[in-house]
Parts: sequence; C-alpha cells; structure tokens
Amino acid sequence: MAARSATINVMASAALKAARGMIRDFNEVEQLQVSVKAPSDFVSAADLRAEKVLRTELSKARPSYGFLLEEAGPVTGEDARHRWIIDPLDGTTNFLHGIPHFAISIGLERDGEIVAGVVYDPTRDEMFWAEKGVGSYLNDRRLRVSGRRQLGESIFGTGIPFRGRGDHPSYLKTLAAVMQVTAGVRRMGAASLDLAYVAAGRYDGFWEFGLSIWDLAAGQLLVREAGGQVTDTAGGQDILATGNIIAANTHLHGQLAGLVKDALRQPG
Repeated sequence: MAARSATINVMASAALKAARGMIRDFNEVEQLQVSVKAPSDFVSAADLRAEKVLRTELSKARPSYGFLLEEAGPVTGEDARHRWIIDPLDGTTNFLHGIPHFAISIGLERDGEIVAGVVYDPTRDEMFWAEKGVGSYLNDRRLRVSGRRQLGESIFGTGIPFRGRGDHPSYLKTLAAVMQVTAGVRRMGAASLDLAYVAAGRYDGFWEFGLSIWDLAAGQLLVREAGGQVTDTAGGQDILATGNIIAANTHLHGQLAGLVKDALRQPG
C-alpha cells in the first residue's frame, strides 16, 4: 500500500467535504433548483454548491493554483504551471433522477499533463485515486486493469448520446459492432466512474466520443496508472483535446480500437 502524498490528501479531503452536502441534496433531490444548460443537459444547485466547496478547499491548500471548472469555467492562478480540473458532479442526470451513480472528479494538471486524479463515489464511499508514477488505488487497495484477453469474455462501458448531443448514427454503428462480439456493454451515465471501473478491472474497457476535459482528466490517469492503455480514436494521445477516448487493458485495447475504427468507416 502506497502512502498518499500531500497532494492526494488535499484532493481527497476536498472531495469528502463536498460530498457531505451532495448526499444531503441527493436525499432531498425533489426540492433542488435545476436549470437547463442545453437540451437534456442540466445543472442543479448541488453542482454549484459542490463546485464552490471544492474551489474553496483546494484554494486554501494551494492558493496559487488555477482552476478549470465545469460550471464556472477557467480561473487563472498565479502559478501558471498548475491548475485543478474539476467536475463537481459527474452524472447530474442520474443524480436528479435519484439514481445512486455519480461522482466528484478532480484532476491536477502540471505543465499541461495530468499528474494526479481523484474520483469519489459518495454513495458507495469509494475513493479512486492515482498519481503519476505511483499507481492507482481504491481507498487503500492497489488497482490493476483486468487480465482478460478475449472480447467474447469481456464487458465494456460506454456513453450513449442523448437529445441534442452527439452523432447518433456514428455512435450506433460502434455500439452494434461491440455488442456483437462481447459479453456485454454497459451505459451507466458517469464517464469518470466508467474509467475508474476500467482501472479496477470491473470493466475490461471503455469508449466514448465528445467528452469534456473534466470528464476525462482524473479517469484517464487512473487507467494508465493501473496498467491500462488509453488513446483517442485515431490512436494518438490528444484525448483531453478531442474528448474521444478508448481505454482498456493492453490485451483488448487494440481489438476494441479496431472495432470502433472499422465501424466509423462504414458508409451511411
């Protein structure tokens, strides 16, 4: 078991504090104020409260760092090398429907590279964390991606575009391709947790398109530090810029990437 660094302790402490209010809001979700950012894209008072707590707590510990916040946007810090990348409530739609599957995601970027990440699931009290060169952990247990080698034995996570978002025809082609040769596909509604589940070996892989940087920052590091392989759909490393991701163990990554690429090449 690796000892948590001061950085991870700061991130975990902030997530735990934000989660306390989030759970109270979840238990009274019918009374929350909700606004619409875009079709089927919501922001609740819970998102805003959690983001405020996270910003306050992280600023206390690292006052010179900047932020990239899902709701408030970019905040420039005196230290140009570091910024926190935060999704205060990944899985807002689940949250608002009373589905207990959502997370707080915090990534730390240094000189353009994600070097630490925390994904906290408050309903299960699961703290996934990773630091570059240190490994990935769930609470205090070291994580490794799954060892499965055959698509037919494997389960993959993904996201499904909804009203007003995404290229539905292209996505359906990739979904059909993966469905036909695997043991199953799961769509749970929180990309940061999907990636944490890949790191934990619960999913054998994950793919999705058009995600935001705060959806990916912490989760992609979790997978890498757990021994997995992460690329964009072109096979490169522009994941945070493109929002397109294919993540899996090293045995299955190429197979999953091949299925997705071949599906996207199909006409119509």
